[in-house]
Amino acid sequence: KSAEAYRQLWTENGSPLKYYGERLVEQVQQLLGNRYAVQLAMRYQNPSIGSAIDKLMQAKVKKIRVFTLFPQYASATTGSVHEEVMRIFSDRQIVPDLEFISAYPTWAPMIELFAGNARKFNLPEYDHILFSYHGLPQRQLRKADAFHHCLQSEDCCRTLTPTNQFCYSAQCYATTGAIAERLSLAPERYTVSFQSRLGRDPWTQPYTVRVIENLARGGAKKLLVFCPAFTADCLETTIEIGEEYREDFLKWGGERLDLVESLNDRPEWAAAVAERLR
Repeated sequence: KSAEAYRQLWTENGSPLKYYGERLVEQVQQLLGNRYAVQLAMRYQNPSIGSAIDKLMQAKVKKIRVFTLFPQYASATTGSVHEEVMRIFSDRQIVPDLEFISAYPTWAPMIELFAGNARKFNLPEYDHILFSYHGLPQRQLRKADAFHHCLQSEDCCRTLTPTNQFCYSAQCYATTGAIAERLSLAPERYTVSFQSRLGRDPWTQPYTVRVIENLARGGAKKLLVFCPAFTADCLETTIEIGEEYREDFLKWGGERLDLVESLNDRPEWAAAVAERLR
């Protein structure tokens, strides 16, 4: 099933994720000029983090800024990237200054770009708006909980504080709140949910598929979906939400499910990233 989904996703440019990444890097490089060297790296695909670091070192850089394209921090995503960078340098004789830009869940330029993409739709005509984030096993949230705050109450993630600042779920709610504020959305107009669950262990909840089912069976006919954990459209947005969950929504009584485009290779996104990296 996954292989078939990837075949559907592939375009004449190859993987959209890699294509958008390469286009983003090209634009950021052009904006920053030849005083900077910009490289794309992927955690489990090519170009690898190691190959990107090799190219940067060949360019004789003195400092490397690692900017992950995951707005919300999680050990499985951002943390894994940082760990791999440090592993690569652990047995090298020359280690440049390293700076990690770990998370930016409420970064104003990103929030405004997501809100701007949503303004292309007539928001009042939708019965509900869903903010769907990639899920994580609850055990991962607990491992990152240094203050014994995680999952102690139903609303423990609703506000981002110094106590839960590294909580993935809390950062997702913070992103949602910032976008909703830009769009003047009342709290009852939107819901936060989590998708892409694997296995039977409890993951971050509520699950997107269950929320979509409940909305459709409850009479919602038009649903607009954001996926702000992804700065580029990919399998989880285009196929999982845009096709599979759309079919489910229609099956359960809904009439229309629209997906808000991600930031992809928009020039405004490249400009924001370049400014952040200066």
